[in-house]
Amino acid sequence: MPTIYIDGKPFAYEKPAKLLQFCLEHGIEIPFFCYHPALSIPANCRMCLVETGLPVKDRQTGEYIREADGSLRIAWGPKPTPSCTTDLVPDLHVRTHRTSEVVRQTQQAILEFLLINHPLDCPICDQAGECPLQIWTYKYGPEGSRFEEQKVHKPKRIRLGPRVILDAERCINCTRCVRFTEEISGTRQLTIIQRGNQNYPATANGQPFDDPYSLNTVDICPVGALTSAAHRFKARPWEMNYSPTICTGCARGCNAYVWVRDNLVMRFTPRKNLAINQYWLCDEGRLDYEKYNEARASGLRRQGGVPVGWEEGIQEIAQLLLQHTGRILFVGSAYASVETLYVFREFAQRFAPQGSLLYVPHIQPGWGDNLLRRDDRTPNATGAEALGFQPISLEELQARLQTGQYTLLYWVEDDKALEELLPHLPPDLPVVAHLYQLISGFERLTWGLPAATHLESFGTYINFAGQAQTVAPARQWLQMTPTDWFYLPKSRLDAAGQAVDRWRHPQHIPDCLPSYQLLLRIAEAAKESLRLPLEHKPLWEKLKATLPFLESATYPKLLRKEIFRHNQLEFALSV
Repeated sequence: MPTIYIDGKPFAYEKPAKLLQFCLEHGIEIPFFCYHPALSIPANCRMCLVETGLPVKDRQTGEYIREADGSLRIAWGPKPTPSCTTDLVPDLHVRTHRTSEVVRQTQQAILEFLLINHPLDCPICDQAGECPLQIWTYKYGPEGSRFEEQKVHKPKRIRLGPRVILDAERCINCTRCVRFTEEISGTRQLTIIQRGNQNYPATANGQPFDDPYSLNTVDICPVGALTSAAHRFKARPWEMNYSPTICTGCARGCNAYVWVRDNLVMRFTPRKNLAINQYWLCDEGRLDYEKYNEARASGLRRQGGVPVGWEEGIQEIAQLLLQHTGRILFVGSAYASVETLYVFREFAQRFAPQGSLLYVPHIQPGWGDNLLRRDDRTPNATGAEALGFQPISLEELQARLQTGQYTLLYWVEDDKALEELLPHLPPDLPVVAHLYQLISGFERLTWGLPAATHLESFGTYINFAGQAQTVAPARQWLQMTPTDWFYLPKSRLDAAGQAVDRWRHPQHIPDCLPSYQLLLRIAEAAKESLRLPLEHKPLWEKLKATLPFLESATYPKLLRKEIFRHNQLEFALSV
């Protein structure tokens, strides 16, 4: 294989690539601002400059010319070149800031130039703590600034659209945001206006920046010029835990990081997965996090919303099921995990052997697009149907319940459909439901069981393409086991201080359980053992060995250090 030499060390490569990307993939840090692996390469920040050269050959013999010490004579370029545009060629020699004083001085000069008019407002900037300009300045910048003149002032706190706010003074004109709207989302809503040191990104006069993927420009902005209106001034990066998860807003199953403070979800950000969502998330999916914080179902409740103890409630629910055996309609959900649906299927067969397995689909025609979004607004419809659950509309479901054939409705993890159905149910029909939130009319339920969301439990979801993804808990709940505690994220930048945070509120910790555990406990109370383990990993291993569509699933890693290393690489690629 051809070989290149970076700071004197050989590296073999197999296929053509750009030098900067090759370095990032091999753990060689080179600072940059304008480059992004999914966008075109403008090479306008000049931060990734390196020295390059090739061995000198004798024109007559074709042999490499060597120095007196036996080393190859290298013809170095006349000046540094941007590594983001430099192609790998055999025997390429590269000197980075580690071995080249010219490169070090050049990087210092570039950072000094960028900071001439950049406001030094890091203490109040939302990007502080995860800002490439801040990080690279500390690592590679000059000791101080030689400029004492007044900085250029530009528009501040400009609401470009419903979700993005611009502080033009912070912009360093990397053009990432502009290239994103041109090359990825295709809306072409942003451009650079004005000239010289007065320029900054903006939309056409009077036009809002309402791109359905607009918040990705906040993610890729290397400074604090573009900020999220929803997250602005809400929390600092070092105050939050972050954990890998998926977005459940549609059938794509985009990979994401969820950021949690005081057990409240503060934001979702994209997590690189080239096979599913590349580097992006849609705005609607990432902003749908309030449902995890507001009106959460917590603790067992009987009719009228009266709280009941767990042991007492589970015993009474078991007796209710035994009274209605054979006349129960079981309705699952495409929001539920494979584990919950599998246990639910076994559970239903014990109490209604001849009954059908149903779920309500949530198809929103026209919501999908050619980038990430899918018309199916549920994360696990593929898994539900693979387990034998059949789609049924709310109208058909209502008609079936009006026949009098069923004397009990057992509902799992579809708050939206149940909220629409409740007003149309026969008033004397008992309803047992697993809920994420206290929906409108929840007092009418005979029993309301608090179900853990995918952020509070282990679970596997099958996206529209058949890709299986298993997620681990990202938030605390009251009845966590020691195993759950080990998996809970400890990825805060100041993790040593999180136990004494003054904002900790016990009321933010829901009293809920994963639905598959609730079902197993109810079955045990009814003397109908399902012969399935209560702990997730043994259950997951059993299902993986049983269900062919789980073949591609991998279990979440326990070691948080691996997530740290992984995240640092992601940061280098996606900032």
